[in-house]
Amino acid sequence: MISKKNVSLKNYTSFGINQKVKNFYLIKNIDDINKSLKSIPKNQKKIILGGGSNILFTKDFQGSILYNNILGKKIIKENEKFVYVEFGAGENWDNIVDYCVNNEWYGIENLSLIPGSVGAAPIQNIGAYGTEIKHFIHEVKGVNLSNGRFEIFNKKSCNFSYRNSIFKSKLRNIFFITHVTIKLYRYKKLNFEYKEVNDFFKNKDLTKITLKELRNAIIKIRKSKLPSPKTLGNAGSFFKNPLLKSKKFHLLQKLYPEISSYKTSENHKISAAWLIEKCGWKGYKKNNVGVYKKHALVLVNHGCKNGKEIFKLSEKIKKSVKDKFNITLEREVNIY
Repeated sequence: MISKKNVSLKNYTSFGINQKVKNFYLIKNIDDINKSLKSIPKNQKKIILGGGSNILFTKDFQGSILYNNILGKKIIKENEKFVYVEFGAGENWDNIVDYCVNNEWYGIENLSLIPGSVGAAPIQNIGAYGTEIKHFIHEVKGVNLSNGRFEIFNKKSCNFSYRNSIFKSKLRNIFFITHVTIKLYRYKKLNFEYKEVNDFFKNKDLTKITLKELRNAIIKIRKSKLPSPKTLGNAGSFFKNPLLKSKKFHLLQKLYPEISSYKTSENHKISAAWLIEKCGWKGYKKNNVGVYKKHALVLVNHGCKNGKEIFKLSEKIKKSVKDKFNITLEREVNIY
């Protein structure tokens, strides 16, 4: 185990802000977890950090960060239809998607280029372009930091919902995910349901599109409207898309017939980007923070040194959406 004091988090979070943490532990295996627990004061706050792509620090953190760097890939079992692959939770998510595509394992290609680590995927129940990771999670393994016990969660016990799971709610910063097993198809099964994806291939025979072609299309679509954290600090989608009951949605639709939404099983999911853009925030920039010019859901860092600036901007955006539409936006990004 490697431990350090007063470490800058600039290179460990996608916003690239120079907040510091009092104690930093680099975790490469389960033994490292147990060693770190012995050295951390019992009542000191702990944060589990992976790719750092869904977190915003607004001040220096006076507790301990356990940085997940557990790597590895292993086929657990396979048959004619499916393959079950276990990945270390510290692996880079997009590298894993690329690995699966190259092996012609189908299922998670629509989740290409999402920043972060494998361990963050079930925590957030990441989703994009008509796909959610909950449909492919087989098992999540890890250590409960409250008692040091190794535990295994099957898909059902993960309590997945929209951008949420038991690891983000009840077990937030309590359960350290060490490995994630994903169940993938060994036969061709591609998802073109999302409009942008379908439009991308509108002049082609979808039955002839390959797995790599779909991944490349997803990457091109994402790059066309989302900035890379390597060049412009951001955490991707800052807010969740709100879910409205039919009655409230139809009232809103009468006022705004062009409202961007789609029907779920019980609700109508409204585009948070559409709401924010209608409030005039798209392309906004003041001092060192702003809203990305190509996507209103992405708050960006133009060189600010304190996460409070980004947080204050998010508060202003929330208020304006509430005032105009009577809808309360919920942050997807974790604030500390």
